[in-house]
Amino acid sequence: MKHPSQFKNEKVVVLGLARSGVSVAKLFHQLGAIVTVNDRKPREQSPEAAELEELGIQVICGYHPDDLVQQDTALLVKNPGIPYHASPIVAALELGVEIVTEVEVAYWLSKAPIIGITGSNGKTTTTTLIGELLSAAGLNPVVGGNIGLPLCEIALEVDEQQWIVAELSSFQLKGTVAFAPRIALILNLAETHLDYHGDMQDYIDSKAKILENQRAEDIAVLNWDDPVTRSLIPTCKGLSFPFSIYERLEQGVYIEPPFQPIVEGEPLPDAAEERQTRSIVYRRSGDEGPVTLMSLKQLGLQGRHNVANSIAAVAASIAAGADPKKLIAPLELFRGVEHRLEYVREHLGVTYYNDSKATNSIATTMTIRSLSAPIVLIAGGLDRGSDYSELLPILRDRVKALVTFGQTATKLERVAQLAGLESVRIVESRASAEQTLDAAVKQAATLAEEGDIVLLSPACASWDMFTSYEQRGSMFKQSVHTL
Repeated sequence: MKHPSQFKNEKVVVLGLARSGVSVAKLFHQLGAIVTVNDRKPREQSPEAAELEELGIQVICGYHPDDLVQQDTALLVKNPGIPYHASPIVAALELGVEIVTEVEVAYWLSKAPIIGITGSNGKTTTTTLIGELLSAAGLNPVVGGNIGLPLCEIALEVDEQQWIVAELSSFQLKGTVAFAPRIALILNLAETHLDYHGDMQDYIDSKAKILENQRAEDIAVLNWDDPVTRSLIPTCKGLSFPFSIYERLEQGVYIEPPFQPIVEGEPLPDAAEERQTRSIVYRRSGDEGPVTLMSLKQLGLQGRHNVANSIAAVAASIAAGADPKKLIAPLELFRGVEHRLEYVREHLGVTYYNDSKATNSIATTMTIRSLSAPIVLIAGGLDRGSDYSELLPILRDRVKALVTFGQTATKLERVAQLAGLESVRIVESRASAEQTLDAAVKQAATLAEEGDIVLLSPACASWDMFTSYEQRGSMFKQSVHTL
């Protein structure tokens, strides 16, 4: 893609309204492009349309016109979630029209270096934490992308002395061409979003685009413990600064002594005990040896998965030039973000946690492993074709009861029964999603005893019943507070 300023008097199609679509449409309009915005949502569900039309931007709602993309269309900027089989995208591909996401546009505009964070699980926690760490180190970051502000808005405001810290999805990265973050961070890669990507290889290839255009002076922060992520290290054009909770590294950030891998069928280690004697250690090129940053027992986040997220954030922050000593205080204070293993309340001796962001089995497994008390699990949601057999070991070893709802309820019921759970409840759909979730919370409360945990960790996306995982989590919290 050429610089956005070079599209003056050329036709640009923006596919999908939402906040990022509005942002990029305004941008190209200001730069003199002839902009058309299209969204399949009805006009009454598209309040942003009027604002754009007042600026003189053409907006078409309710359908995709057959002639939306034409031979003289110079660029199509798509909402990341719109699949590539959508008719305007198919037309653009046939006509050879370049297709990008807003991430690519922002990259061309930004004067500030970018830290791009992607992965299957832990992106928002890690992105938010990096923002906190860089702020504490005086590096003046701005956080956005898949969370917070659209990147186009940020890119117009930042200067060379700042950092853009961007959470990036596979959907966003798939639509990049020249995008090259100064620091690229891949947390992990697990089978997910295959309904969009078609197969695992396309998903991996899309994530790996974060590395594709890096230069020799750029830095790749990759998870040494994840086999797929680790396999990408030889493809890196930039410097490698990995992280690991299971191995000592010649260069990077790791745990000393390393954690022992969890073996299926063996008792899970006590989460608190295994932190007592371990530390976060880093080693950079030129250092005489490893440097201990802090004791792991000081870390504010709980669970091995969050230890991995934390040292990934440390690695990215050190790579950005942060003074390691200034990272200790924010690592102690940071307790996570909403809907990620979020403490809700204790009621009648039962503790309630909201982990609505756990939209796949791996995320749910990692959360359950980080908790030590008996768990009544609330799970279920959009059916993407998985049989959820990967949950069987954790259900057998760490869960005392399951309450399930949504499209995947019968699948999860079957796995729970195979795991030997005696208490399994399916909550049938009520008149609204809120009523269904409220019924699930009440069922879980009757199954929980003093000292137990009731955990919403769905292992599924929310879109069968809810508009987002945030809505699902908020409704869960409301139900818990009204018990």
